[in-house]
Amino acid sequence: MTRNVNVLTIAGSDPSGGAGLQGDLKTFSALGVYGTNVITAVIAQNTCGVASVYPVSPKAIREQLENLLDDVELDAVKIGMVASRDVAEVIAEVLSKRRPRWIVLDPVMVAKSGDILVDDAGIRAVRDILVPLADVITPNLPEAAVLLDTSSPSSLDAMEAMLPGLTRLGAPYVVLKGGHLRGETCPDLLATPSSHEWLPASRIQTENLHGTGCALSSAIAACLAKLPAEASSQAPVSAIGDAKRWLHAALEASALLSVGKGRGPVHHFHAWW
Repeated sequence: MTRNVNVLTIAGSDPSGGAGLQGDLKTFSALGVYGTNVITAVIAQNTCGVASVYPVSPKAIREQLENLLDDVELDAVKIGMVASRDVAEVIAEVLSKRRPRWIVLDPVMVAKSGDILVDDAGIRAVRDILVPLADVITPNLPEAAVLLDTSSPSSLDAMEAMLPGLTRLGAPYVVLKGGHLRGETCPDLLATPSSHEWLPASRIQTENLHGTGCALSSAIAACLAKLPAEASSQAPVSAIGDAKRWLHAALEASALLSVGKGRGPVHHFHAWW
């Protein structure tokens, strides 16, 4: 009997269920992998914004990670919100010793509402410690600007100009998300170890954008985890494309949900109900 695929999210919580580890677990389930989680912060938030962030101690995060890894064989890990340098160091230390096949990092720094979620030391830790650990990073344009200490781009050319700086940070694959640009299209830019390419998509007119970054990064982790060990060098590109198409469909179906008074979530289970 073939073993099922196991994927871990290391992330903060979202009581409204659209983002953070709750959204990640929904994504894993929707894409047919078994989800596990390690919580890094308890966040008081809803679809309208973030009220408070209560970080979990590095000791508690280490114990969660080590106990899980003592028991469960993981195929991929998605790392989301990391609130401090101490937490980044713990995650890097544990995962370096017992590394899964794939690590996807979503450098969560700013909520959709504009609320800042990570302090300056945490931002530096993400850039210096976690990006080099990751196989794939998925920054949006404001997050990419923070990582490179520059201004957020306002054109496709400026977006493309950021890519060399992002690849030099150490991750083999970079998915630079273009959703913050204006226009009818919503292209992402993918850098691989040998080239880069645009991943085009039409822009969906919806306010239900809560948790889109979490959903894409966790979908990428799920799709990568399902790749066979002997997969070709082009297989990760195909997996990233599959994840992006799944998110596009989840956004298209988001109007079927009625959750909260602010930015609603994507419909993770659009293919199921």
